Amino acid sequence: MSPVIPIRAEALGCADAPVLRERGQREVFCGLTGIIWLHRKIQDAFFLVVGSRTCAHLIQSAAGVMIFAEPRFATAIIDERDLAGLADANEELDRVVTRLLERRPDIKMLFLVGSCPSEVIKLDLSRAAQRLSQRFNPGVRVLNYSGSGIETTFTQGEDACLASLVPVLPAAPAQAAPELMVVGALADVVEDQFARIFGQLGIPTRFFPPRQADALPPIGPNTRYLLAQPFLGDTARALESRGATRLPAPFPLGVEGTLAWLAAACDAFGVSRERLDEVTRGARERASAALTRQRVQLEGKRIFFFPDSQLEVPLARFLSREMGMQLVEVATPYLHRQHLAEELALLPADTRLAEGQHVENQLDRCRAEQPDLVVCGLGLANPLESEGLTTKWAIELVFTPIQGFDQAADLAELFTRPLTRRLKLAA
Repeated sequence: MSPVIPIRAEALGCADAPVLRERGQREVFCGLTGIIWLHRKIQDAFFLVVGSRTCAHLIQSAAGVMIFAEPRFATAIIDERDLAGLADANEELDRVVTRLLERRPDIKMLFLVGSCPSEVIKLDLSRAAQRLSQRFNPGVRVLNYSGSGIETTFTQGEDACLASLVPVLPAAPAQAAPELMVVGALADVVEDQFARIFGQLGIPTRFFPPRQADALPPIGPNTRYLLAQPFLGDTARALESRGATRLPAPFPLGVEGTLAWLAAACDAFGVSRERLDEVTRGARERASAALTRQRVQLEGKRIFFFPDSQLEVPLARFLSREMGMQLVEVATPYLHRQHLAEELALLPADTRLAEGQHVENQLDRCRAEQPDLVVCGLGLANPLESEGLTTKWAIELVFTPIQGFDQAADLAELFTRPLTRRLKLAA
């Protein structure tokens, strides 16, 4: 096999294509749901939502946690006593945090997560976090961020969380050797795979967020970082304010995207393309063979994306180029042109892009197009199914390990499964 040549767009694809910007009714989860994967990632952290009973029900339902489990998240509920002004909210918060830490001495990092009730918005959780951090230092670090549905959409909760961590990252020594930081919460199995590949390539690598609170990666002018997720705009700005440099690349979805993502790191660290080819050949060949089998079901099918997770553009690139699907519309909550430049250049030039949402208008377009598959949120899936459209829950694409060579076939199967289900029901 010839040395690997990372993908390069012959044309600009739809990088300069007009974007339909919609503002209106939205159908999307709030950023609190990011806690569901973050609490599994940082294994000695705890997420305390300051909110209402609605917030508690949302988190519990999204997590699907059994009543006898002891997860690393909870909700400090604002109730009638607080609303009536009969209790000092800061004193109540201090009391709840103290009881929590007495009960759970394993907690090393505590996030106070703001939500959207008006009484929560009035609280200065930043000051509360500073006060509590001083009180429980050095055993527990207390930070805060907002997961409010007013300020954040589904995956932006992770962005807000990681951005709150950047100021407390230790400073790398001035003369430190260049080091790679992979930014974005990845399933442990995916992180282990990438760590093994970077180790074989000889690229010193750390992952952010880390699995343990005391393993925060150092940062400085010699830090080069790769985004593993496309929804980390605030985190990227915070990292660059600390001197780190982003390595432009597509995102590691599918064989093509993963290869180009790794190649960006190789270019930055002086690793030859021949070495990249040697290290990744086996995994690429296995993934390509698995995708060939999946492509039979997807090739030529038309797909429509509702905005949900900000993963829509990289997913569309994977499905178009590697699975042969036709893109009817690719909508995303926010379109970060700088971070998605390499992805946009690889989409077909006639791709219809939409940013934001006016859900009624988009539903009209979807019904008129009658695509073979619709990627949307839970709130739209059942109504569309009742109308005869086949849907894929967007939330599953965030909760499932989909990055890297070894997960490429699993990613494709997430799209073949609803089509197979439709065929079985029809039979």
